[in-house]
Amino acid sequence: MVRAATGQTRDADLQTLIVAVARGDQAAFKAVCAQAGPAVFGVVRAVVRDPCQTEEVCQEVLLEVWRAASRFEPGKGSALAWVTTIAHRRAVDRVRAEHRLAERQVRAAWHQVAYDEVAEAVEARLDQERVRRCLGSLTSVQRESVTLAYYGGYTVREVATLLAAPEGTVKTRMRDGLIRLRDCLGAR
Repeated sequence: MVRAATGQTRDADLQTLIVAVARGDQAAFKAVCAQAGPAVFGVVRAVVRDPCQTEEVCQEVLLEVWRAASRFEPGKGSALAWVTTIAHRRAVDRVRAEHRLAERQVRAAWHQVAYDEVAEAVEARLDQERVRRCLGSLTSVQRESVTLAYYGGYTVREVATLLAAPEGTVKTRMRDGLIRLRDCLGAR
C-alpha cells in the first residue's frame, strides 16, 4: 500500500511539474528530466537498442515534453504514461527511419551504373555525330549515293536504277564521297 501511494505521489509530482513546464518554468523542466529520464531511457533503449541513438532519441523526447507540455491533459492519464508514450512513439519513428535508410542504401547499391557501358554509348554517339557532320560536307549527289548504298543497303546497280544514272557515274560519286568522308573523319 505504501508503494502504491509513493507511485501516485511521484506521478502527482510529475504532473505538477509538467503543468509548470507548460508555463515555461525551466527549473520544473530540469526536475521533469531528472524524474522521468530513467523511464524514458528504458523505453527508448528497449525499442532502439543502439546506445548512441538511444541518447539522441531521449533528448528528442525531453525536448518534445518541453514543447508539448501545454498539451498534457491530467484528466486523461498519468504524467509518466504521457511522457513514456512520447518516448515510445519517438523510438519507433527512429527505428522505422533507420530501416527506410537501410533499404534506400541497398536499392542504391543494386543500381550502380556500369561505367564501361556508358563510355561506349557516349563514344558511339560522338562517332555518329561526326559521321552526320561529315556527310553534310558532301555534295548532294555524293551524299545521296553513299546514303543509299551504306545506310539503305542497296547495291551499286540498284542505286544507279534509283537515281536514274549510269553505274559508272554512281561508282565515281560514291568513291569521291568516301574519300571526302575519310578525310573529314581523319581516318587513314
